[in-house]
This record gives sequence, C-alpha cells and structure tokens, in this order.
Amino acid sequence: MTDPSVPLSIDQHETIFGLINRRAAETPSAIFLIDPETGDTITFADLRQQASSVAENIRLHGIQPGDSVAYALTNSPKTVVLILGIFYGGYLATALNLVAGNEIIAYVVEHSEAKLIIADGAGKSVVQNALNHREDVPPIIVPDDFYFEAAGGEVSLPGQDKTLGLLMYTSGTTGQPKGVVLTHCNLISGGHNTAQAHCLAATDCGLCILPLYHINGLCVSVLGTLVSGGCLVVPPKFSVSTFWALVEKHSCSWFSVVPTQISYLLHDTGTTPSPAALSTVRFCRSASAPLSPEIQTAFETRFGLPIIETMGLTETAAQILSNPLPPGIRKIGSAGIAVGNEIRIADARQHEMPRGVEGEVLVRGPNVMPRYLKNETATSEALTEEGWLRTGDLGRMDAEEYVFITGRLKELIIKGGENIAPREVDDALYAHPDIIEAAAFSVKCARYGETVEAAVLLCEGSTVTEQDLIEMCKASVGAFKAPDRVHFLTGLPKGPSGKIQRIKIADLVATATPLP
Repeated sequence: MTDPSVPLSIDQHETIFGLINRRAAETPSAIFLIDPETGDTITFADLRQQASSVAENIRLHGIQPGDSVAYALTNSPKTVVLILGIFYGGYLATALNLVAGNEIIAYVVEHSEAKLIIADGAGKSVVQNALNHREDVPPIIVPDDFYFEAAGGEVSLPGQDKTLGLLMYTSGTTGQPKGVVLTHCNLISGGHNTAQAHCLAATDCGLCILPLYHINGLCVSVLGTLVSGGCLVVPPKFSVSTFWALVEKHSCSWFSVVPTQISYLLHDTGTTPSPAALSTVRFCRSASAPLSPEIQTAFETRFGLPIIETMGLTETAAQILSNPLPPGIRKIGSAGIAVGNEIRIADARQHEMPRGVEGEVLVRGPNVMPRYLKNETATSEALTEEGWLRTGDLGRMDAEEYVFITGRLKELIIKGGENIAPREVDDALYAHPDIIEAAAFSVKCARYGETVEAAVLLCEGSTVTEQDLIEMCKASVGAFKAPDRVHFLTGLPKGPSGKIQRIKIADLVATATPLP
C-alpha cells in the first residue's frame, strides 16, 4: 500500500491515454471492472482495446480532438469504458446530469457546443425530452457492442498534460450552472490524491455507487482505481437492500458514499451485514457534504468500520482534504488534512488566517481547474493571481493542520446581525436517533432580517414532535440559533451526488403539504 505521508510520483505530462496504455502494458490480465448484474469483467487489456475502439468510432462521426462529446449514461462498467474512451481519443467529455431537469440539460448541451451525445436507453429518453423543442440537436447515439469490439484505425492523442478532458457543470442552485473545465493532468492528479490519501493498491476492490456524471463517482472511484491499478464493482445505482450483499460477494475493501447514504445504511433495520461482508472493508469514505459527528459515531459503533471524512469539489477534480486511515488520527467533525495540494484559510483579501480562526478555504495544486467555460468573470472571481481557488467554504485549521468546515459563505444565516452557520443546527438535529436527513435554512423575517428554520426526514414510525426537536436544539446551540420551525418532509432536495441542496428547501416547504 502507498504511504500518504509521501507524495505519489505524478507524471505532469501523462494523459489518461498514456495511463490506460501503461496499465494495459504492466498488468494486462488484472481485472479493472466488474458488472455485478452479469458477472462480466473487463481487464486492463480489455480496457485499452475497448477505449481505443470507442475513441475511433467517435472519430468516424466526424468528431475532432477537443470537441465536446456529451454523455447521458447510467452507471455500468460499459459507462466507465465509454467515458474513458472519450478521454482516450482526446475529446472533451461533457457530463449530462440525468436528474438536473430539462432546462439545465438543454443549457449544458448548447453551452458546451456538444457535437455528439452518447447515451444509453434511459439517457436517450431523458435527453430527447429535454431537447424536443430545439432545432439544432447534435446526434444522439446508443452504442452497440461494435463500439467496444472493433476500431477502424489506431488512436493517437495530441497534446499532453494541458489536453482538456472533462467538462462538468456545477449544480446551478443560484443561477445557470458553471462549466468546470478539467485537463488530463487535473483528472489524474485527482485520482492520485484519492489513491494517496487512502493507500489504494492493486489489491483493493472498490464499490462505485455514486453517479458517474458527478465528480465524486468519476474522479474518486474510477480514476482513483485506475491510478492505483485496483478493481471496481459498478452496479447501476445505490440500493440499501443490496449494498452489503455486493460488498460481501465481491470482497470490496472500500467504497465512497455521501452522508445521506451513510444515514440510510445506519437506519436500515431490514438488512444486517454479515461478519464476512464487514471483514473485507478497510474503510468507508464520506464526501460531498459535511458528515454529522453523531451519524459518524453511530455508524462506526454499529458496523465497526472506520469512516474517513474527506472534502472535494468539482473544480479540484474531487478530493482536497482527507482524514488519515487508522491508526492515524481521525478527528470527527474535520474534513481532514491536505493531500496532494495546498490549503489556506484566508480572509477577504486572501491573507492567511491564524490557526483556529475562521476564514475562507483556499486550495492550490495540480488538481485545480484552469477555468470555467466561457465565463471569465466567474473564473477571475474564483482563481487568484497566485493560483489559489476560492472554494466559498468557511472553515478553520487547527494546530495539526486539520480543517474543520463551518459552513458556506452563501448559506450563512444572518439573524439580527449575527452569523449562524446552518451546520451547527444540522448537527444538533442529527443527535436525535430518529433523524435520517436534516438541514437548517434561512427565512426572511421583519424583526431580525433572517431567522432559522429546519426541515427533517424522520424514521418510519417516529413519534417525535416539532417542539421536541426545537427544545433539543435550544439545549444544544441556544435559543437564539435554534429553529423557530421544524418541517417534516418525505425527503429533502438533493443534487446528483446526494448532497442536500439547502438553498431549495425554503421554496419546497412553502408548497409542501404538511405531514400528519
């Protein structure tokens, strides 16, 4: 296994084209991908042949290196090969979020100037529905087996580390989504950061349950595995009822999930993992949103597995922070320490703050994007002249350089002139054992400017009342920060990674029918 204290050697000029070829040359018969539904496997030699075939067949559609090729695909090993095949040919893989809605999908296709859309049956239906009112629609193809089995010529990739590889759009909760441009160097660096932080090796087998149109599923699970030479099991989606059976059947040693999935696994009483399933897992990885300390402690107590809390962004090819693996010190409530990049806690002028003082989290390294597509204003606001990316997250760094995320600049609740971090209230609510999902949010108020409310999803059969939760929060964070209202919902709005979208909750509760 790798030592996370020693930086991995990264060839700054390697492309995914070169990485796939190297894997196929070094370990051709090693299994890279497993389809848990069919039992089919794809070796690194298969990957090179199939990725080359995909790249050449895309070229036969008249697509040139650098052109945008969008993908609308549900998870499967073939989806992994198709995305890597787009990279392999030097095209710009443009992720279409299948749950983003028609308006956003249409915007992404137009803004990215996609020349071709690769889809599966479900993805094609979604995209056609989104584009049915448009006249200039790029071709939508559903690849057959020929796409993976035959190539019309030898593929070569122009350019090196600065070759553009991925175009992935942010969630767009406060306006049109921004297109994050990532180079091959960014992507490989993101995979290296994951492999280094978690000591991934060729002997590891991961379980990929996050969508591959999201940065976590693609850069952490896929590229982390490709960089480390391991194996990846790719089911079509996350399922609580089959999760532990997949872990046991394929002897999975790690998986990357989001806090809501951890909460669902924790609260699932219908499925109990066998000792055999739990014995194969080295660690569980949590990312995409802060993890409640109460949920983390309860999960680790029930299953006896360590959760490694991390932090990543689309703009940084995923991971920037990670807690160490055991026996290293994991600090519950912290996103960890920098791995593979630099982290600074800064004031409004990007000056470094003293240890323990809150500021904005900045990151700099080879994994940081070069720009947003066609958006110079947003690029200049996000990237400083010194190469730091402003994440928009608030946090503090302790004396041992562990970072604690305290909130988002745009999500702060300003009540009577006092800043309230919604996460404080979230964590207070998660302390109740019946809470599966929770999020505090701001509501306009004539007296204070803004006040605090919250929304929760409860376990089935729970009898906890709104007043019970309000009183619990008062005892934890004080009456001033406690929510005035707690809304019981059947589910909180989420982005493609499963991260709760706090900014949408106020509109949702305004139109929701109260639960009995």
